[in-house]
Amino acid sequence: PFANNLKMAPVLVLWLAMCLGATWAVDRGNFKTCDQSAFCKRQRALKPGDSPYRALLETMELTNTRLTLQLINDNNKVRLLLELYRLQGNITRVKINELKPLKPRYEVPDVLIRDPPTEPLSVLSQDESGVVLSLGVESQRVIVSVRPFRLDIMEGHDVLMSLNSRGLLAFEHLRMRKDTGAQYTLVVFDFQATKEEEEKAEEGMWEETFKSHSDSKPNGPSSISLDFSLPGVEHVYGIPEHADDLKLKTTDNGDPYRLFNLDVFQYELYNPMALYGAVPVMLAHNAQRTTGIFWLNAAETWVDISSNTAGKTVFGKMLDYVQGSSEIPQTDVRWISESGIIDVFIMLGPTPKHVFSQYASLTGTQSFPPLASLGYHQCRWNYNDQEDVRSVDAGFDEYDIPYDFIWLDIEHTDGKRYFTWDPHKFATPKEMLQGLMDKKRKMVAIVDPHIKIDSNYKIHNEIRSRGFYVKNKDGGDYEGWCWPGNAGYPDFTRADMRAWWASMFAYDQYEGSMENLYTWNDMNEPSVFNGPEVTMHKDAVHGDWENRDVHNLYGLYVQMATADGLVQRSGGVERPFVLTRAFFAGSQRYGAVWTGDNAAEWDHLKISIPMCLSLGLVGISFCGADVGGFFKSPTPELLVRWYQTGAYQPFFRAHAHLDTPRREPWLFGPENTALIREAVRQRYTFLPYWYQQFYHAYRTGEPVMRPLWVEYTQDPATFAVDDEFLIGQNLLVHPVTEEGARGVTAYLPGKEEVLLSGLTSTPSRSTTIPVFQRGGSIIPRKMRVRRSSSCMEHDPYTLYAALNARGVAEGELYIDDGHTFNYEKKEFIHRRLSFSNNVLSSVNLVPDSHFTTNSWIERIVLIGSSKPAKVTLKTADGNESQLEFDFDASMSVVTVRKPGMNAGADWTVTLQ
Repeated sequence: PFANNLKMAPVLVLWLAMCLGATWAVDRGNFKTCDQSAFCKRQRALKPGDSPYRALLETMELTNTRLTLQLINDNNKVRLLLELYRLQGNITRVKINELKPLKPRYEVPDVLIRDPPTEPLSVLSQDESGVVLSLGVESQRVIVSVRPFRLDIMEGHDVLMSLNSRGLLAFEHLRMRKDTGAQYTLVVFDFQATKEEEEKAEEGMWEETFKSHSDSKPNGPSSISLDFSLPGVEHVYGIPEHADDLKLKTTDNGDPYRLFNLDVFQYELYNPMALYGAVPVMLAHNAQRTTGIFWLNAAETWVDISSNTAGKTVFGKMLDYVQGSSEIPQTDVRWISESGIIDVFIMLGPTPKHVFSQYASLTGTQSFPPLASLGYHQCRWNYNDQEDVRSVDAGFDEYDIPYDFIWLDIEHTDGKRYFTWDPHKFATPKEMLQGLMDKKRKMVAIVDPHIKIDSNYKIHNEIRSRGFYVKNKDGGDYEGWCWPGNAGYPDFTRADMRAWWASMFAYDQYEGSMENLYTWNDMNEPSVFNGPEVTMHKDAVHGDWENRDVHNLYGLYVQMATADGLVQRSGGVERPFVLTRAFFAGSQRYGAVWTGDNAAEWDHLKISIPMCLSLGLVGISFCGADVGGFFKSPTPELLVRWYQTGAYQPFFRAHAHLDTPRREPWLFGPENTALIREAVRQRYTFLPYWYQQFYHAYRTGEPVMRPLWVEYTQDPATFAVDDEFLIGQNLLVHPVTEEGARGVTAYLPGKEEVLLSGLTSTPSRSTTIPVFQRGGSIIPRKMRVRRSSSCMEHDPYTLYAALNARGVAEGELYIDDGHTFNYEKKEFIHRRLSFSNNVLSSVNLVPDSHFTTNSWIERIVLIGSSKPAKVTLKTADGNESQLEFDFDASMSVVTVRKPGMNAGADWTVTLQ
């Protein structure tokens, strides 16, 4: 039935049949290993040792904004240009390019939000062996060593990071091909080589074949590499997207981690294979310091990690300690990219929050999403027609389960032509959208970036006539197979193409669209079913550049153009919501990301936690995984546990494959329906807290969902934990991800700081979710759950104050209209809530803000309190009144009932 449904050419049906067969597992043969990627193999053949590069101090120039210095490779005399910048906010930027390349090498545009502001460097000392520069911060300095060239960043006596300390700087300079008769200068890493070695090294330099695909490599070899040493570091994180643990593993005995955006069908877990997105940012942490490395390169990239403590048992480490072993732990990282230049930002922390702020200053923060998008999303491939949508929508009301968005996958279109509707199944889309709007609900429809080649399709004709398609190496429009059959791929690297694409979301262009229709960009790696590694040929052409140079940017550009379109259609008033599968550094500015085509297996539930934690660490907070698993069918227990986990992850969407049985929340019997209902309703009660966390992420760059070590920086027991996590600072969640589990052992860091909130109990029967509130915190919730978040807009708040051992707690309350950009004009309420000396108060954090709310405070719950004699409310106008309260002695909980003050007002509540 699947092939019939798709009505595609036999080739594509065969491809799909192969992929959708009974194996349900990734075909590793479709994707390259390092050994099958010629540049990775060449670079990895270079072993640590003395670098052939030497710094030419006589070429050093120091201006107010940067230092420049030439490097020479003593083996082949090719010169490089080093640029060193001290940036505001404790960041050092290192750029290395050829001094005189045959043609320009690609430098990534559009990812940095501005030209990073610099601060002056100054020379502290200099002799023939090198130069020492001050970084201005305390005793921080950079030492540039001449022979071999290396950089050391120091603070006091401590080396924070070294570059090229293992001699793995390797820069394949652009050159003329031998058989053109032009001057030819050596080879690969330009070591002194025999003729045989040269010929062997040349394999894959000017042409490369993978399976049946040929890569013409018109520019020849152009790869780059640099090593970084991190003394004192055993834990490194980041470089998503990989289906792996939070703490990155060493790669000595296998492939490096790969960053190359790919449509990986049914991905495997716990390996370094590339997935849909790539963020070339790594964080390093120990109890003293957190640092970060941002490798700004959009070409295929591999990252090797080695460690001198890898493989040592706890006993071995203890033995080292007892014997007084002087070996300091160290992690070494090597970045290898196929083309472009070395452009690296070294973020020196010193705390995790400093690193988040430093990275945000470069690439921006998470966009502030519409409040409704933090609710629950119901999706499958596919809701069949308008009646199906109406029926599912009604089911949520019948079973009293809230939701905000229902989603349509590719089958809603007219023959996979995006921006259209199937004329039979979705004949009156505005009527359908209006029905949802009447219930204050919304819809997301898919718009993929592959365009059906069909002369009767307006979108295709416009793109072709404007010359906006990506070109093949021979100058024609690049074509590949995807869901519509033969398709073209718009060149989203072009600003004029992106502007045109954005204009297609206007209500008068996208027929049937309304203001409650939002967008989902899938397949934007881009996916090309008949391309090498199921993606675009590297020698496809985007203007002046090959896909090789820009590949990992494509998905970011698609989401950027789509988000711009949603903003523009509202005249710049409404916040967009766009979900993307492919992403890069900076994608956080445009919307949400999900972890792609997972499976209904317990291990896939488990891996969703480190996958989203890794994304959060590199700026992308709005992350989620398909609840229930995309492929296969979950057992009722797995589905319930997945809802309970997803309810506490930032993006909360259920999704399922076309071939799976239906799995709306009420289809698994009354008991499971009740458990799922409770999980979803808990999500809705916490929406004020979630929204506040996203506002904080937008302002600071700090992740919403974060590893424990981000808050408990000096507790080594937290450094590798990835089966539990924090939401903001104040909620700790330990989802149940083991089949048949009847309890979990949650690690509660901090001394007196963590306290069971009364939300759940740790013995985690299937009815409960282990969630803890930090002692010392106040969390606002809305306990009157309605059919959607918009229906709850004016509802009252309950404040949950969990007192710490000192009887103190604090928190915040953030309120705005939930959907426009008016918060940029300070149209919001942002208040500090604090409890100390038995007084709870609400104070305006931003006195010049202006917004009014109808919501009020209907309940205050004080956890860890003694019984007061009376409770008094004092409002801003000086009025005092006594309040009703209950006291639960067994739980030490005071519940103050109906205090009734406006949520935006000044007030105090005193326990006497």
